[in-house]
Amino acid sequence: MSEPRPILWTPSKERAEQSRIAAFQRWLKVKNGLEFEDYNALWTWSVSDLDGFWSAIRDYFDLPFSGGTGVVLAERKMPGAVWFPGVQTNFAKQVLRAAESRPDDIALIVQSETFGRSELTWAELAGRVASVATHLRAVGVGQGDRVVAILPNTETATIAFLACASIGAIWSLCAPDMGHVAILDRFRQIEPKVLIAQDGYVHAGKLVDRRAALDTIRAGLDTLEHTVLIPVAGGLDGDMIAWSTLTDTRTEPEFADLPFDHPLWIVYSSGTTGNPKPIVHGHGGILLEGAKQSLHQDLHASDRFCWLTSSGWIMWNAQFVALGQGATVVLFDGASNHPDMLEVWRCVARERITNFGVGAAFVTLCVKAGLRPRDALDLSALRALGTTGSPLTADGYEWVYDAIDPDIWLAPISGGTDLCGAFVGGNPMLPVRAGEMQCRYLGNAVRSFDPEGNEIIGEVGELVCTEPLPSMPLFFWGDTDGSRLHESYFDTYPGIWRHGDWIEITPEGGSIIYGRSDATINRKGLRLGSSEIYRAVEALPEVFDSLVVDLEFLGRDSFMPLFVVPAPGTDLDDALKDKINIAIREAISPRFVPNEIIAIKEVPRTLSGKKLEVPVKKLLLGGDPAKVVNRDSMANPKSFDFFIAYAEMRK
Repeated sequence: MSEPRPILWTPSKERAEQSRIAAFQRWLKVKNGLEFEDYNALWTWSVSDLDGFWSAIRDYFDLPFSGGTGVVLAERKMPGAVWFPGVQTNFAKQVLRAAESRPDDIALIVQSETFGRSELTWAELAGRVASVATHLRAVGVGQGDRVVAILPNTETATIAFLACASIGAIWSLCAPDMGHVAILDRFRQIEPKVLIAQDGYVHAGKLVDRRAALDTIRAGLDTLEHTVLIPVAGGLDGDMIAWSTLTDTRTEPEFADLPFDHPLWIVYSSGTTGNPKPIVHGHGGILLEGAKQSLHQDLHASDRFCWLTSSGWIMWNAQFVALGQGATVVLFDGASNHPDMLEVWRCVARERITNFGVGAAFVTLCVKAGLRPRDALDLSALRALGTTGSPLTADGYEWVYDAIDPDIWLAPISGGTDLCGAFVGGNPMLPVRAGEMQCRYLGNAVRSFDPEGNEIIGEVGELVCTEPLPSMPLFFWGDTDGSRLHESYFDTYPGIWRHGDWIEITPEGGSIIYGRSDATINRKGLRLGSSEIYRAVEALPEVFDSLVVDLEFLGRDSFMPLFVVPAPGTDLDDALKDKINIAIREAISPRFVPNEIIAIKEVPRTLSGKKLEVPVKKLLLGGDPAKVVNRDSMANPKSFDFFIAYAEMRK
C-alpha cells in the first residue's frame, strides 16, 4: 500500500462551509436529524440507505415530482431497479425554472467560430423552447418519437433538446465532425422521425462543408419524415424546414407530465463488438443524478459554468446540471487551439467563468506548450476547474496550481456515458492530493474488486458499483431481451455493475483511475468500440485483417496503435497508411486516427475466432507475457510473439 499523495490544496474553513455539500449536510441535520462525523460517514449512509438518500435529494432540490406511491426504490436490484413508481415529472421543467424567477438574467452565452458571440436570457431561452416545441407538435412529433440532431455545441442544440424533452419526444445527438458511417450506425437503430442538422461549420478559421455527408445520412434514414436545417454552407434544399421558422412563435412553455422512467435521450457508448450501444436514460433518473452532481461540482445560481466539450461527448449533456441550478452556461463552439492555445483561456477570462471544465488531454497539451495563462490573463473569477475523459496525471495537477492559480479547487471526475454521471470526483470540503480524485460520489456504491469479487483498498482493481443508481440505463434501444445490457455491465460479477475501468480506492476515501480495463477505445473522453475501427479499415481491399488497442494508463500519454495484416501481395507503405487514416477520418472521426500503423502477419485470436484485444492491451501496458493470455486457448499462439517483441521495444 503506497504512502498518501502530497496535498496540493486545502479549502479554507469559510470556503468549505459555503459549499453546497455543507449546506446539504446542515439541511439533513435540521430536517432528518442526521449528523455525520466526516464525508466518508456521509457517503456510507448515502449508499446504505438508498431510500433515505435519494428522497433527501428530491426534497432538498424541490424537484418537480408529482403523484406516486411514496415508494423510492421498489426493486433494489441490478439490472431492473424500479425507482419512484407512479411519479410523474419532466426534465425540461426543472432546467427552465429560473425563467420564472429570473427572466432577465443571462441563461446562455455562446462563443462560436461559426456564428460569433451571443447571449440568451432565461425568458428568451424558455420562449424559444416553447416555440420549437409548438412546431414539433404541429408536424406530428409526440411522446416517444425520436428526434435526432447533428449540431455543434451552440444554443440550437440546447433549445431543440429542451423542446423535445418538454413534449416527451426522445432526443439523440451527434457532433458534426463525426463521419456519416458512424452517425448512421447510431441513428438507424432508433428510427427517427425528425432530423435537425447544420450543413457546415467553421473550425480553425476554415469552413467545413457537410452537405454531401448530410445528404447521405438523410438517404440512409428510412423513417425520416422531416429535416430541419441550419444553413451555413448552402441553402435549403427541397422540403427542408428552416430552423429560424421554428423559433418565431410567441408562446409559453408547456411541460408534459411524464412517468419517472419515460425516456429522455439516447446516447451511445460502444462495446468492442457490434453496433454502438444506444443507451436510454429516463427523465427522473437524470434529474436526480444531475441535482446530486451539482453538490459535488459546488454549483450555485450565481455561477458561470463552461465545459470545453464536443456535442458528441457526454459532457455536453452534463451542461444541463448547471442550467438546472439556474447558473449561466457558456457554450464554446470552435477550435480550442485557434489562433493559439490561449484562446480557450481568453474566453474563461473574458466571460468571468467561475466553474470551468476540460478534458485531461487539453491540460496535457497546455503543459507541453509551456502555457501559463495566469501570467497573461485575469482569471480571478475562476474558482473551480474540472477535468475528465482520461486520467489527469500528477504533473497535470501541479501545472494547474502553478500556471492557473495556487488557490483554485481542482476537481477531476471519472464516470461515463453509460450513467451520465461520475462515480468519483470532487468535494470542495476536502483537500486535493496530486493525481487523485477526492471522493466517491454520494449515492454511488463504488468499490474496487479483485478478479474473485473481493473488495480491495489501496490496490488497483476493477471499478464496480454494488448498488443501483437512478441514472443507470433504462435499457438499450432494440435490446428486447436485455441480453446486451447484461453482457455490457453484469456478466463478470452477477448483480454488480462492472464499469470497465481500473481504480484504486485509498484508505482516506480518495481514488485513482488507471484507464480502461477492457478493449473500449477512449480518445479524449470519446469512447468507441473497436468494431467501428475494423469496419472502416477492413472495408479496404488492401487490408486483410486488423487489431487496435488504446493504451491509456496513468502517467503516460494515450497511445493508440493499429496493427494490420495487409492483403496478399500488398505492402504497408505510406500510401496505404494514408488511405487507412482517411478511411477512419471520413467514416468515424479524425479523433480516432491511430498514432501508429504497424504491419503484422496475423491477428492473435481465441479458438472461437475472437480477436485478443484485451491480452494485447495488458501486455503493451507492461503485463507479464506469461500471465496476460493462456496460449492453449489461442487458435494461433505463435502470433503473440510479435506483440511480446513490440512491447519490449516500447519499454
